[in-house]
Amino acid sequence: MIASRSLADMTSAEAHLLAPLLAVPIGSCEQHGAHLPLGTDTIIAEALCGRLAARRADVVVAPAMLVTASGEHADFAGTLSIGTDVTALALVEYARSADWASGIIFVNGHGGNHTAVSRAVETVRAEGRRAAAWWPHVPAGDAHAGHTETSLMLALRPELVRREHIEAGDPRPITDIADILRERGVRAVSANGVLGDPTAATLDEGIRLLDMLTDDLVSSVEHVVTADQDITANQDTTRKHTVT
Repeated sequence: MIASRSLADMTSAEAHLLAPLLAVPIGSCEQHGAHLPLGTDTIIAEALCGRLAARRADVVVAPAMLVTASGEHADFAGTLSIGTDVTALALVEYARSADWASGIIFVNGHGGNHTAVSRAVETVRAEGRRAAAWWPHVPAGDAHAGHTETSLMLALRPELVRREHIEAGDPRPITDIADILRERGVRAVSANGVLGDPTAATLDEGIRLLDMLTDDLVSSVEHVVTADQDITANQDTTRKHTVT
């Protein structure tokens, strides 16, 4: 019996026997203000993949992509980035190497990867592979290191939240500052790197958000599995995402 839901814990024989739907957490290593860790996006993506695997026996969680396209945060110490083109290529190769699996779901925790993930899924599907992408969308959520992500981290890894350093950043919607972010980076609109207001973040809200996002992810994957359609038919990747 295969008990583990982590690919890294399985043997090759077990992976061959199961031929799983592979959930790949896509994170980042980038600043999240003075109160959240650099790995926030990865932690959230991994948690959601784990929750998906707990709800679906055919899902196995692959090793996470830890460094991706985070150039907009380059002005802050600790940020690492390989850029959009390299991230897209890495995801394509990731999917190509997983032909032993029944399909691959990219669970993206970083909105800055939108172009890379969309491009990779398009390429992989054009090659005849079963691939899809999903990432968190929180209605009325803030963009980066704000109420949304801080609440999620209070639910997932409260010991990593530096509560004494929580402070508000630029509160404007991402649509209002997108052009500046692309041209000049996050520092140009927020000196502390926060886009939103984390001061009212709570554990209860984090639990609620986790449950909501898990339900959405599970529903989206079910749609893909039963209809054999791209997950983006249910989770439109062209809209603005609130978790970056």
